[in-house]
Amino acid sequence: MAPSFIKNFRSFIWDSDTHLKSHEERKLLRKLDFSILTIGCLGFFLKYLDQGNLSNAYISGMQEDLQMKGNEYTYAVTCYTVAYAIMQIPSNIIIQYIRPSYWLAAMEICWGTFTFAQAGVRSSNMLYAFRFLVGFFESSFFPALLFVLGSWYTKTELAKRIAIFHMTAPVGSSFGGFLQAAVYKSLDGHHGLAGWRWLYIVCGCMTVPVGFATFWILPDTPYTTKAWFLSEEEKELAIERVREAGKAAPAPLTVATFKGILTRWRWYAFVLGYVLYGSACGAGDYFGIWLKSEKFSVEDRNLIPTGSKLISGFCVVLWGFLSDYTGSRFALVLCPLIYGLIPNGILAFWPAGQGVKMFAFMTTGVQLMTAIFYSWANEVCADNNEERAIVISSMNGFQYAVAAWLPILIFPQTMAPTFRYGFPATWGLVIAALIAIVGIQVLHTREQRKKRLDESTVEQGSFDDSGEETGEVGSKSISGNIREAKSI
Repeated sequence: MAPSFIKNFRSFIWDSDTHLKSHEERKLLRKLDFSILTIGCLGFFLKYLDQGNLSNAYISGMQEDLQMKGNEYTYAVTCYTVAYAIMQIPSNIIIQYIRPSYWLAAMEICWGTFTFAQAGVRSSNMLYAFRFLVGFFESSFFPALLFVLGSWYTKTELAKRIAIFHMTAPVGSSFGGFLQAAVYKSLDGHHGLAGWRWLYIVCGCMTVPVGFATFWILPDTPYTTKAWFLSEEEKELAIERVREAGKAAPAPLTVATFKGILTRWRWYAFVLGYVLYGSACGAGDYFGIWLKSEKFSVEDRNLIPTGSKLISGFCVVLWGFLSDYTGSRFALVLCPLIYGLIPNGILAFWPAGQGVKMFAFMTTGVQLMTAIFYSWANEVCADNNEERAIVISSMNGFQYAVAAWLPILIFPQTMAPTFRYGFPATWGLVIAALIAIVGIQVLHTREQRKKRLDESTVEQGSFDDSGEETGEVGSKSISGNIREAKSI
């Protein structure tokens, strides 16, 4: 009774088909979870910590020390974003030829080094240069890890693991607030360095060792893995699993590959939908600036937004588990975004009460279903390995390309904290994203229906051919029987 209950509970809380897997397959999954999720979560946590520490540093004294004025903070964010967007698609092309463990290890060591270097900036221009380099080297991590995850895991396994991986983004951002508060309190002025400079030093020292670990632990993909902790039987089992799941094997990238991708609907629909969704998630980034305008202390400005990040992290994981358990991607992409109309609407209309705006900022992260969106794209494009790599990287790359200029237009610092263009724009973008998501579902349903119809036609044709041959044989037999009867 107890073992049966444990088995059912494990199937409910983790993979719904756990009870159908062999001992060898479950052992393989444990190894993959330990390696990919450990490296993925640590790296993504540090990526967001290093990305978000600019905001923490800005509200903790960097603005005054560097004498930043006007939109210089926004320009620093834009430098990072432009560099981050540039390498998204190239990185996923590069890992088709270079093992992801090599490439990502090098990238992580480099961004950790330049994170550390930001402790020495003396002007806004130096800050712009370092933020560009950090963004450039960080850009490979997210799309490459998504590709690796999608290469190993099946439909009942993927969304929750991407959700756990993605959960570390808001956790990293929230930890940045706690870390900056602790650093500011304990190290501000130590050895003549301001607290915000110590934040960059601490973050850099955390990132570089994880980069070295990536080289040893990340198992690449099922077809290219040379992981020391996987046996030959487990490598063969991994390939068998992805074949049964309908995932295509790697193929050379040619002009025909790109032509095929650009003549189908998938790239356009997923990129457009994700750009609209990603752009609609920007309101929460200005929580700390609003708190500063409300005269909250430096410590509170760093700590209070962590509540929003933790809510985001919880929701990201919840949506991922529900999506794998129910088998639905569309519903778990649509419903959280529908909720997003509420906090974005509150900020768009900017009511007088402090409490209602606090609620809106705190719950903007409920709409985060990024993990499900990427799981959906991974599965829709599973029949073409190269298309999957290009679509995933393009989604994130184009979203960041838009993020490089959109905040300058709709969230200029001169309009803080009400941002009378920005918050109404994010509310409108939520509506546009909802329309795009419904469009993706319609197109995918139509494609699946056509695929089933084509398969049915082929099967029917085979049946008809077989039937004709049988009929001819039958006719000959009947004629022969008639002749035999006449002769008798």
